[in-house]
Amino acid sequence: MRTALVLGGTGMLKGCSDELLAQGWRVVLPSRRAGSGPGSAALRALGRRGHTPQQEGPQPKLVEADWSRPDELAERVEAVLGTPADLLVAWVHASYRVPVLQAVAPLLAPHAPVVEVHDIGDINPREGVRDPILTGHPTQQVVLGFIRHGSTTRWLSHEETSVGVLEAVHRALEGKAPSIHQIGEVDTWVVRS
Repeated sequence: MRTALVLGGTGMLKGCSDELLAQGWRVVLPSRRAGSGPGSAALRALGRRGHTPQQEGPQPKLVEADWSRPDELAERVEAVLGTPADLLVAWVHASYRVPVLQAVAPLLAPHAPVVEVHDIGDINPREGVRDPILTGHPTQQVVLGFIRHGSTTRWLSHEETSVGVLEAVHRALEGKAPSIHQIGEVDTWVVRS
């Protein structure tokens, strides 16, 4: 059984986690909200799109996480992981990104694909999307933007986020070349060539 490590997978990435479970993956979810149960909004949103949200059957292994303690997080994950993870999906606040990803790197199988999710607010205005942290792993990067409606804008919904991240996950699992995926609109300076 393939194992996915999904950092932050109980919030906006809940639909992604559930879809991996439905596809037969064993999913380990370190999260700040590990004890609060699943987010139903993402489940409903994915169900409307024809995805198969996980409601019964295999459940993810929840691991309490504190991004400010990356070594402790990695120890907790390692205790439940069993074997190296075959996939890493990570949405970690920019201030914790480097230490958290470096701490979990030894828990990944060699060359396991990585999908890094970035909120538009975490992108450097001059440099755009930062280079992947785990250079030994092919990395798809996702930039979450906004939706424009005339003169107003709104943030992406759970559904739009989950579907977009899942597209990057499938691209990673198919062995496609690393790339940057933009979901919604972003300012022109965000994505470097």
